[in-house]
Amino acid sequence: MTADRLGIGRLTIDNLPDDVLLEIFSFCLAEGRAKTWHTLVHICRRWRSIVFASPRRLELRIRCTAGIQANLKEMLDIWPILPIEIGASGNALAQSRGEGADIIVAALGHKDRVCQISLAYLPSSLWDRIAAVTQEPFPALTDLSIFVTDETATVFPEAFLGGSGSGLRSCVLYGIAIPRIWGLLLSAIHLTELRLWDIPQLGYISPEAVITALSAMPNLKRFALGFRNSPSRLDRELLRLPPLTRIVLPALIRFSFQGISEYVEDLLSRIDVVVLHDGSITLYNQLIFDTPLLHEFFSRTELIKAYNRATVLFYGSTIYFKLGSQFSLRILCTTLDWQLSSMAQVCTSSLPPISTLERLDIQVREGFSSPNWYQDLENVQWLELLRPFTALKDLYLVGNLATLVAPALQELAGEGGTEVLPVLQNIFIEELGSSTLTQGAIAQFITARELSDHPVAVHNWDGLS
Repeated sequence: MTADRLGIGRLTIDNLPDDVLLEIFSFCLAEGRAKTWHTLVHICRRWRSIVFASPRRLELRIRCTAGIQANLKEMLDIWPILPIEIGASGNALAQSRGEGADIIVAALGHKDRVCQISLAYLPSSLWDRIAAVTQEPFPALTDLSIFVTDETATVFPEAFLGGSGSGLRSCVLYGIAIPRIWGLLLSAIHLTELRLWDIPQLGYISPEAVITALSAMPNLKRFALGFRNSPSRLDRELLRLPPLTRIVLPALIRFSFQGISEYVEDLLSRIDVVVLHDGSITLYNQLIFDTPLLHEFFSRTELIKAYNRATVLFYGSTIYFKLGSQFSLRILCTTLDWQLSSMAQVCTSSLPPISTLERLDIQVREGFSSPNWYQDLENVQWLELLRPFTALKDLYLVGNLATLVAPALQELAGEGGTEVLPVLQNIFIEELGSSTLTQGAIAQFITARELSDHPVAVHNWDGLS
């Protein structure tokens, strides 16, 4: 401690109490201001002592990856007995010239210390070695993330982690045949995140089985379930049977799904949530979308009730229905006529807020349209898409979509223009003056609406609002 000429004390970092330094270290590590805790312990003996005295507070870990340039045994001998994080990818292993695989396998041998495993796209030969050292439980493991290729999905060990996931808090599995590790998932009752994605067809699991597992996960906050393909054989009528009871997931705030509509209907009809902040549903294309149970689920939540604005987005082989950044429903199909037909059916039968929305933006992602994109398209298909939006006041047509929608609106002129969009007040068109045909078609619709005492104004939109 020194004093300057104004008589104010001056404090150096060496004079700070241990608890203050610990708070600073915690902030630096949390904010990434220190690359790792290794940086801190190399400054001086005092700092080293403070850091190692509070391993939990500072969340100290020994990270073993395919890229580390050190002998694992020596590294573990140097540092205190700390939890071990294991991470490896196929690319990192390829760059390690074979040494990385030995490091990963050796690290997995410390079953009581491994707290995190993150493995992505490893060769099947390495999975054989991993299988040999992961046949017993890993009691300290809290975070598991595995991405596999088609080749390794079929050989994923059924006895992985001894079939026990009781300590897991996060489980992310891509490309894995779920029935092989079903015992592991049934025991993971403390999960806050469960993501089962890109499930191959041989790994199909029924909605009933999923509900059985979820019913024992009251802390689950994020859940994702996605199938790689639409199943070739599935009794869809059985999926329509109403559930006897529903489970409650009180902590669930985020849900994602990819598969067929009957599956997600059956799944969500068995679930009640308290607060759901984010939802994402991807459906494979099918001839008929009739999803009343999906409508019932969303009617029981607050997720999409507060919105008055939606976007229909054409994006290559996908069409989206989006409500802000919190909810999206997309359908995977190639041609525009199928996209329109599918989305019209979903909007009619699935989503409760459609009849209360006041603004709709229809747009195509820049670069994803072509001159042949809308061949053989009928005006009635646009009208079927717009028909459910009975409260719509503002319609925004972005890009070249005005040239497609305008002729459809023109067909309404003969009926007074109120059969579809009965309370419409404004149409905003990007680059309104670029097509005289578009202007003419819109003009006829506007005239018909004026004559029916339901005037609509047309605006040139700059795309900024």
